[in-house]
Amino acid sequence: MLDTVTSLPRASLGRVLEELGTTLLDVVCGDAGLAADIGGVVIHDPLDEPELPDNALVLGVGLHDPADIAQFVTRLGQRGAVGLVVRAPVVADERLATAAREAGVAVLSFARGASWTYLAGMLRTLTADRDPDAQMLGRIRSGDLFAVANAIAALLDAPVTIEDRNSRLLAFSSRQEEADPSRVQTILGRQVPPHYTRILEERGVFQAIYRSDRPVFVAPLPETGELPRVAIAVRAGDEILGTIWVVVPELLSEERSQALYEASKLVAMHMVWQRADTDMERRLRAELLNTALESGPGSLEAVRRLGLKDEPAVVLALTVVGSTEHPLPAQLAAERKRLADAFAMHLTAVHPRAATALIGDVAYGILPLPQNRQDAEERAVVVAGEFLARVGSRLRPLVGVGPLATGSSALARSRAGAERALRVLRSGVVAQQVALLDDVHVEALVLELADIVPRGDIPSGAVARLVVYDKEHQSSLIETLRAWLDAFGDVAVASAAMYVHPNTFRYRLRRAAEVGRIDLNDPSARLSAMLQLRLMSIRSAPDG
Repeated sequence: MLDTVTSLPRASLGRVLEELGTTLLDVVCGDAGLAADIGGVVIHDPLDEPELPDNALVLGVGLHDPADIAQFVTRLGQRGAVGLVVRAPVVADERLATAAREAGVAVLSFARGASWTYLAGMLRTLTADRDPDAQMLGRIRSGDLFAVANAIAALLDAPVTIEDRNSRLLAFSSRQEEADPSRVQTILGRQVPPHYTRILEERGVFQAIYRSDRPVFVAPLPETGELPRVAIAVRAGDEILGTIWVVVPELLSEERSQALYEASKLVAMHMVWQRADTDMERRLRAELLNTALESGPGSLEAVRRLGLKDEPAVVLALTVVGSTEHPLPAQLAAERKRLADAFAMHLTAVHPRAATALIGDVAYGILPLPQNRQDAEERAVVVAGEFLARVGSRLRPLVGVGPLATGSSALARSRAGAERALRVLRSGVVAQQVALLDDVHVEALVLELADIVPRGDIPSGAVARLVVYDKEHQSSLIETLRAWLDAFGDVAVASAAMYVHPNTFRYRLRRAAEVGRIDLNDPSARLSAMLQLRLMSIRSAPDG
């Protein structure tokens, strides 16, 4: 979320526990009620500890031993963190309890079977800065579906979930421990279990829900142990946005059915607002990031509003290229948006102040890095490589990495470098998916030279004569000349590259010099031939 307004506080640990209940998180030790408002969510990396914002909530992925947790809690207290989340089960021994009390850090346990990525996403949503100008719908801040779910649960005195059309969980109320195993699996997996969805589909439950504008009673499933439910579709005009599910012991009374019907209208407004707000936020963030990357008069203000500092950083540029299997523009656009969101989460996990936005068909990321780190650019390449190794895509994602910018005034140069490296990757002249500009600088220069030289001017002179001769006589003089130039005149290396005897190669090379009327002892002639051959290769590449 954009750090544009700071007059309203972020959520505290108390609110997080209130919204998520005990299904996902539980207090192990420490006083969560006394904790300050959460200033950011950070994933702990034991090999490369990230920088913590003030009042950070740290996700302790991989921490299990109570002694290690106690030591880490002490360090977090010194760095001003408010809480630590570790995977359940956790034993709150005397050492851990003492460390939590003295450090002022609450220790929470995270339910087994749930995804850390899922938790990180929900926590960032709950702890994002709130805009005081945001609309209030039903006395609840617009788009706050967790608060809506809790309000409906209080109204109906039953646990509630809000799901999208694909049965993916959007929000849930407290008291989920009162429900059945399928509901718990839904909370942990962020998706209704397939076996339960399949039974509902076979019984025509979804069709009944979508046909009716009133609550539909869903009978219990004795064979699987599921409790009865009441569900209602969430509509915006003719569009079905999702469903509300309430675990109830029996049919709702007419009064409570009407209350759920009215609540579905409120949920629809929140879902529509949330969708519109997300789109607006994306546009605003893209505008701010674009301004910051221009290093112009407004860049410092844009950097501040993005939550960045005037500090050393590297710009990364991410995009995807199509394939013969997935050529549709709509598929490319959807994949770019999905990868941009994943890229933003990945960079934020590396550094809490990283900023990312999709601008056109490229997702740009600004990754702060320590100025005294000699391998800052190489570190950015590693970060990009780790992202591509973890993310799944049917298309081909590419990441260009720019040079280190010492401050916000140099971000434009880093962006230009990232774009030049990305252009080389998109051209197909190199095989890798991540590139630092320094590593592909020659290819970038040749591409820029190709922009200047008209297509009709290449090939020319000796190279043009060899191309015509090869075409007429089905010979390979061009390949012979290219192999010799690439081998820096070493006949043994060049002949091996073409799988011919050195004497045969020498004969072909003499024929190339005769046919092309080129003096191979002339440095200028060799340079001209090398440039033309390189330009021809680039222009014949699939994306060149």
